[in-house]
Amino acid sequence: MMDYSNFNHSRSEHLPLKGNKFKLKFDLAVMLFFPGNSKMFHHRDLLDDLNKPLPLKDKMISAHRSVQNKFPFISRIAIALYDSDTRVLKTYLNSSDGENPLLHYQTSLDNAPSLKEILAQGLPRVVNNLVTFENGTHEHTQRIGRSGYAASYTMPIFHGGEFVGFLFFNSHEAEVFTENVLSILDIYGHLIALMIVNELATLKVMNAALKTTSGITHFRDPETGSHLDRMSRYSRIIAEALASQYDLDDAYIEQVFMFSPLHDIGKIAIPDSILLKPGPLNAEERVIMNTHSQKGREMIDDIVMNFGFGNINHIDVLRNIAEFHHEAVNGSGYPAGKRNDEIPLEARIVAVADVFDALTSHRPYKEAWSNEKAFAMLQQLAGEKLDIDCVNALIENRQRVESIQQQFKEDIYG
Repeated sequence: MMDYSNFNHSRSEHLPLKGNKFKLKFDLAVMLFFPGNSKMFHHRDLLDDLNKPLPLKDKMISAHRSVQNKFPFISRIAIALYDSDTRVLKTYLNSSDGENPLLHYQTSLDNAPSLKEILAQGLPRVVNNLVTFENGTHEHTQRIGRSGYAASYTMPIFHGGEFVGFLFFNSHEAEVFTENVLSILDIYGHLIALMIVNELATLKVMNAALKTTSGITHFRDPETGSHLDRMSRYSRIIAEALASQYDLDDAYIEQVFMFSPLHDIGKIAIPDSILLKPGPLNAEERVIMNTHSQKGREMIDDIVMNFGFGNINHIDVLRNIAEFHHEAVNGSGYPAGKRNDEIPLEARIVAVADVFDALTSHRPYKEAWSNEKAFAMLQQLAGEKLDIDCVNALIENRQRVESIQQQFKEDIYG
């Protein structure tokens, strides 16, 4: 037997002699049986980005590139999420070769009969020639048609039997979705759906953890669940209206909607003697009350760290909403006295939504204001306390505001 004890091996020279002999024998065996072993690693995994801590949007783009590597005619992949409370479909993520025809779009499922039929069947739908829908009267159908898409494949997304939304594959070429193509797209479709469901499930777990904590606050705070339902949807209205001006994507808008109800989570740390005081707070009590924004940020940081939520897309949106929703554009707010654009947009959005719902809601110490009176107050505060763009965005969508108020009315149970 050969003696390897004096063989110099740079990677193992500091190991004990016995370990050195074992490592050398292994390396020699690799060289003997796998010569040129670098060739074993020549293949590039086209979906390797899915293993990386990237935002969901980037992962979807990577998946789209992989699909196009096999089927170049797939020019668009998109996701629409379903809000079971309002039966509304909302665009969420997309990857396309050109302009996205349905950016910042939402519609009632009842206004999309062809999609409603997919859900009723529980099966995917193939349309190999969209001329079938050329006389469609719905806005989403017309937008897709104007963008030149000629064929589509639509998959419903379910998680645990619950409907989550739709996944769309679109092509500018007709008659491309053959059975052979569909058999491969099904695999990609379920992979993309799993990515979406995983992200949403993580968000759901995080929201559940935060809402459980926040719920304790609302057992002690006179604000109701209906307030949170309304103000979160007002926040979404504002974000959608500002999307073009601030270049906001649909995922950001959805996170503003999801995270806005957690704005006052820090109130759990405020003593009952201050939180539930029927009269006005004195200066010392006001200082303590104002700490709820910083305490909320600290609580969120702890939960994010302890549950490993740090890679969630737009997680800073949640942090900023909790910490900065009481900042004022003139610098008179708290906790940091930020001004104008120093205040994160999501915090400016939530501030307007929160103030408007507080004004139009009944409280033990005040009657509900009319919308007209509340809008007038918002205009008075705009440029001083509140962001002008956010105020105008809400006021210019009065019809949607009134619809939300009708759907999420106050009741004695909140």
